[in-house]
Amino acid sequence: MQKIILYTIVIVFSLLTKVVAQEAETIEKSTEWMARGTKSESYEMGSVKNKSSNEQEVFTIKSIDKKIDGFGTLMQSGKPDLYLGKTIKMIGYVKSENVKSWAGLWMRIDYYNDKVLAFDNMHPRAIVGTNDWTKYEVVLFVPQDATDFSYGVLLDGTGQIWFKDIQIEIVDDAVSETGTIKGRDLKNISFEDKAKAIAKSIEKITSEEKNALKKEVEAIDLQVKNGEISGEKAQDLKLEVAEKHAQNIETKVAIEEARLAQLVKDKVDGKIVSGSPKKKGGTRIVIGGSDGEIGDDTTEIDLGSMKIYNGNEDKKERKSKRTTSQFVFAFGLNNVVTEGESLEDSDYRVWGSHFYEWGITYNSRIFKNNNLLHAKYGLSLMYNNLRPTDNRYFVKNGNQTDLVESTVKLDESRFRNVYLVAPLHLEFDFTPKKLSKDGTKTYFRTHESIRLGIGGYGGVRIKSKQILKYEVDDVKVKERQKGDFNVSDFTYGLSAYLGYGQTSLYVKYDLNPMFKNNNIDQNNVSLGIRFDFN
Repeated sequence: MQKIILYTIVIVFSLLTKVVAQEAETIEKSTEWMARGTKSESYEMGSVKNKSSNEQEVFTIKSIDKKIDGFGTLMQSGKPDLYLGKTIKMIGYVKSENVKSWAGLWMRIDYYNDKVLAFDNMHPRAIVGTNDWTKYEVVLFVPQDATDFSYGVLLDGTGQIWFKDIQIEIVDDAVSETGTIKGRDLKNISFEDKAKAIAKSIEKITSEEKNALKKEVEAIDLQVKNGEISGEKAQDLKLEVAEKHAQNIETKVAIEEARLAQLVKDKVDGKIVSGSPKKKGGTRIVIGGSDGEIGDDTTEIDLGSMKIYNGNEDKKERKSKRTTSQFVFAFGLNNVVTEGESLEDSDYRVWGSHFYEWGITYNSRIFKNNNLLHAKYGLSLMYNNLRPTDNRYFVKNGNQTDLVESTVKLDESRFRNVYLVAPLHLEFDFTPKKLSKDGTKTYFRTHESIRLGIGGYGGVRIKSKQILKYEVDDVKVKERQKGDFNVSDFTYGLSAYLGYGQTSLYVKYDLNPMFKNNNIDQNNVSLGIRFDFN
């Protein structure tokens, strides 16, 4: 940075007068509507032929695909110099037909490509459905630091819109801004950030001009190859285009150097303060997951999902990845389905038998630009506990395992099987997609709406254990018995969950019987609550 400043002080001030004149000559606003958008190829965009010359020029954006996850826009861009420090209003008339998602006017004020200073795309008050010609407005304040200015009309998803008579006018500062990012809320941009942005702009100018030169040279070489021009003519053309792009670089870079020189002067005059080290926004600890925003300088420790987020942008990006991870914890009632018996006649206490499950899952969005279907997979530990009724406990009898009555009074009789399983579910997540505040980025979040998971699991038994508690001669005894108890070594079954956000109602059913060789099959079944801490 010191080298940049010294270079600027020594060299650039000598060019300042000439450069400012060049800058005034190069400021211009495009009068042509440009077709852009995240899915511009999915739309027909352009001017509509007028029936008579007296009619205003009308433009249209019409979807040509049956389903579109993105938007198309017709836009213009230019320099905001005439509007610096002023409040401006964009006015336009729009007609719509069968707009399924939304449409609207939009306007954006930028500081180079580094920062959006003001923005509104009418998303909170969007155009939806079919409507006749209606006047719409967007109002923004243009900060003094603004360098770029863009506006247009967009259509998200399917349908068709027409627009006409788009105007930009300066209005009284008392008029309220409509933007989701308001220009009047802008905090000062530091000297360091401004200098970096100018340096990036100079680098971008050089790169773009070199790439443009390369394409023109390749086109000339192709003409020589096709015999359209001679080699001598090609050399003259290459020299001509090289001089043109060199002049473009010189002119455009000189403008940026002039801005850098003015920035240094303002710094020396005390008009700009250096960016002070960012104050830590503190650390907050949450349990059970948090979907809310945090400060840009805040660290959030989520004990539920076992994740640490460094600022709001880090949290948004990581929660919106195509594959995310969750910590899963579930608990509830556990019992068995016995052939020929109902749960009311179960050999196990309905409210005393329970299960626990905890593990790690991965949630992968199946389609890149659609949030509905997800593949959910991972590893879990399942603890299935059964408490027999009528003072009974399990006894291994050869290949059979019998439930027998104890000769002593049992204070507790509990039988536990522990499994390591790999669950796999097809998850339907109805969490809607979200747009960034400037409308340029789409976020696909999960676990923020209704969710339905259907699938199953398979795994191996890790251990089986029986715990008996009783009293003999006033001595309390706790007996732990470990063994296989003829329990099936493998388990597999069906499972499903339905809920909202991170909490779901959860059901599991083992397709294989609990014991290998018993005369009557008993299949484990569980019903409870599941938490997917995202």
